[in-house]
Amino acid sequence: MVQQQGVQPEAVIRVDPLGMGPWRTPDPFLFCVHHDDRYPAGNERFGPAAPLTGRDIGQDFGGRDGWNMYHGTVVPGFPQHPHRGFETVTIVRNGLIDHSDSLGAAARFGGGDVQWLTAGSGINHSEMFPLLRSDTPNPLELFQIWLNLPRANKHVAPHFSMLWNHVIPRHVAKDEAGRATELTVVAGRVGDVKPPPPPPKSWAAQADSDVAIWTLKLEPGARWTLPAAARGTHRMLYFFRGSALRVGGRDIPPSRAIELRADLDVALENGADETELLMLQGRPIGEPVVQYGPFVMNTRQEIQQAFADYQRTGFGGWPWPNPDPVHGREEGRFARHADGHTERPA
Repeated sequence: MVQQQGVQPEAVIRVDPLGMGPWRTPDPFLFCVHHDDRYPAGNERFGPAAPLTGRDIGQDFGGRDGWNMYHGTVVPGFPQHPHRGFETVTIVRNGLIDHSDSLGAAARFGGGDVQWLTAGSGINHSEMFPLLRSDTPNPLELFQIWLNLPRANKHVAPHFSMLWNHVIPRHVAKDEAGRATELTVVAGRVGDVKPPPPPPKSWAAQADSDVAIWTLKLEPGARWTLPAAARGTHRMLYFFRGSALRVGGRDIPPSRAIELRADLDVALENGADETELLMLQGRPIGEPVVQYGPFVMNTRQEIQQAFADYQRTGFGGWPWPNPDPVHGREEGRFARHADGHTERPA
């Protein structure tokens, strides 16, 4: 193999196709999926004003006509389901999500908002995608990321935080030619730019966790150097939009997951089109991971206990009249927490 001029082979550890399903993630992350659905106009029940014939309703992941119903039967989304032992970080880039949970909390968020949910000892929740506009399409784009909890925090009380779009910092760096790279900083400092704090029991709340969750947008031809993190940290870049990119001097095809050595600065050089990346980074928890569906624990016995606890308690039951609640056409973005406190973005 002929080495490309300027290649830093030690910077790029591995490159994999992204594929259609969940993306490969390193410890402390468990799961990452990118939903990008071009939903049509909605009907009076907030579902698609389009035939559902031919779809596997309740298990629709086929991408027919550019969108999915997922586990929804009327409204797209994920009706009532449990979690224990980890966190979900949901970054909604376009569209809206309606959240409801077994603690009686509810939220509607989107358009750049992030919900960070610590499932901890156990929670039931639903994530529905109401199609509120009846005269125009309802596109939805989001990332959902699962971040593990260490053994000491797997049974903490459930908790969610809202990181509203207007409080999530953006950092813009320009190269010598004035071409911009914009970072949206959900977690982890970049220079002097620091995002809102994660939930208090999150692995990301540990001072030495080195957790970072960023999205990057590079203008055509832009160059930017990704700064080094701590030795031993895991770092992945997901090249999900664009046509050409060089990472550490290596040409990377589109739709690739790029595992990097985190303790090296890495040069990014964009091609002729705008490029977007997701970065997940963190110091590994380094504990055994046993996962069965929505439960992530350290041992098989703990998984069995999670099922027994869920069957016995329902993780608080379900205080909603149906498994897939939505919050009404006129409702704006909001979050009502389990203690009754309600917040609305500015």
